[in-house]
Amino acid sequence: MTMPEPKKGRRLTWLWVALAFFVGLVAMAGIAFLLTNIQTHKNEEVEYPLKTVAIAADELDPAVWGQNFPREYDSFKKTEIDGVETPYGGSNSYDKLAKYPILKRVWAGYAFSVDFNEERGHFYALTDQKETKRQDAVKQPAACANCHAAEAPQLIAEMGWDNFNKTPYKEISSTLHTGSSCADCHDPTTMELRITRPAFKNAMEARGVDLSKATRQEMRTYVCAQCHVEYYFKGENKALTFPWEKGLQIENINDYYDAYDFKDWTHKETGAPMLKMQHPEFELFSTSLHYRSGVACADCHMPYVREGSVKVSDHWVRSPLDNVNAACGTCHKQDEQELKDRILMIQNNTASLLRNTEVALGEAMDAIVAAMAAGATDDQLKEARDFHRKASMRYDFVMSENSTGFHSPQEAARVLANAVDMARQAQLSAEHATPKQ
Repeated sequence: MTMPEPKKGRRLTWLWVALAFFVGLVAMAGIAFLLTNIQTHKNEEVEYPLKTVAIAADELDPAVWGQNFPREYDSFKKTEIDGVETPYGGSNSYDKLAKYPILKRVWAGYAFSVDFNEERGHFYALTDQKETKRQDAVKQPAACANCHAAEAPQLIAEMGWDNFNKTPYKEISSTLHTGSSCADCHDPTTMELRITRPAFKNAMEARGVDLSKATRQEMRTYVCAQCHVEYYFKGENKALTFPWEKGLQIENINDYYDAYDFKDWTHKETGAPMLKMQHPEFELFSTSLHYRSGVACADCHMPYVREGSVKVSDHWVRSPLDNVNAACGTCHKQDEQELKDRILMIQNNTASLLRNTEVALGEAMDAIVAAMAAGATDDQLKEARDFHRKASMRYDFVMSENSTGFHSPQEAARVLANAVDMARQAQLSAEHATPKQ
């Protein structure tokens, strides 16, 4: 008698059929998902940008632009978020004069010794400008609105460059309602990046740079450099000017101002002719390895993000420390904590150098004040005051720059080393000039 082998074979056959059927279902589901995903991406590509409204040439309201670019607008609105702190910055508007009391002496006799706060996001560009106590401490010209109000280009066109600059700020402040706007950086018709501020155009022309030949990657830095720079008000018309004709390093800027015999104020304690550096992010960044490697400001502060098939620039302009993976991780493959540690090491070292420079500046000022009290003449103190001016400029070049050295670590360290040296030379010169009792 034989075993029922045919039944066993039929069972195996059915098992294989069932397995094949299951695999087929899985494959069909996968194909269906893939086709749906592809179609979704195609639909996104068709719908983006939406272009539901025409953007007028004079449209400043970001919400109107946002109807065509909702993803960018949603992230831009986040610049309204304040209270975010990083170890040396963020969007929490704390009093820097309280945190670093030496600044009241460094800028003694100037408006910044009255009010100097940590900046908030771009949303508050106009609000913080209108509310600063420096408005009452000094008669600011309308040129201050150049970077704080989206209306500036239209007012310049209406009033003329010279008249706009020299008009008192308070005379035009009631016409200013919008801080940073899409129109500051984008053409309303083509959406291409554009330069809207004459001071930057003038400065680049003086350097021999043809902006019409700028690449899109260069423009992703240039639109930021319209405002994140050192500047001064030139002549009786208070023309907003960037001191770049001799170059972008602090020595070039120092030489430029010396050639014009320019000063922002006379130091209240030492009598030295002083210069207040503003926020030279572009100048410091231009000396960095990142800059020479073709990295743009937007790569780190407005990194690309992807939603489905759509890649957009994140318009929540903020510290990369608050967004390390997107801001740094594209190029640097270390883990997030290692990247943060590297950034903070640079900033901690720069902060330490800043504190050392403050000590040297304080002792230089003490020596000059003591020499004046002892009867030293202006001629005898000329050298000490010149060193004081130069040391303070270099300290301020890093202190008022918003990266605490990160934009160009070696350059920041070099500048502060020179600041300490010049402060000590000011101190020695004052001591030598002090009449012996």
